[in-house]
Amino acid sequence: MTDTDFMGLVKRRYSSRAYTAEKVSDEDVMAILDAGRLAPTGVNAQHVRVIAVRSEEGLAEVGRSARIFSAPLAFIVTSRPDRAWVREKFDGFNIHQIDASIVTTQMMYEATARGLGSVWICFFDPETLSESFGLEEGEVPINILAVGHRADETSRNHGVRIPMGEFARFA
Repeated sequence: MTDTDFMGLVKRRYSSRAYTAEKVSDEDVMAILDAGRLAPTGVNAQHVRVIAVRSEEGLAEVGRSARIFSAPLAFIVTSRPDRAWVREKFDGFNIHQIDASIVTTQMMYEATARGLGSVWICFFDPETLSESFGLEEGEVPINILAVGHRADETSRNHGVRIPMGEFARFA
């Protein structure tokens, strides 16, 4: 893959909020999971876990916590703050959410590369989600990635970006 291929992928990705009823293939699910599994984590702690929810019952349980826009697949991304790298010497900053976000980003781009839509969801009830899916003590749900075959063509914010001069500065 060239840089141009990657930039094309980045430009094609958008937050899809409408999906067909078509199921996501096993091959696609496993490739998306593998993209997340291969993501880097601080000091290679690999504390991030993913629950792939495909059953009607499971999707209904996710739906009790969050709006997943009728997606036929939802990945619940969790982390273990007690196992993540911490910037102890300076301010005690724990990178567990960053690690989970890198995992989710790689999964999101793999879904896009496979012609699927996705939307990253952070507006959910973590307590209900934790109870519904039996998260372990210390395991924290970070986000949900809803995935499926798109029923929309774009989102209201797709391609809307601030100018480079506002985004970056050189020192």
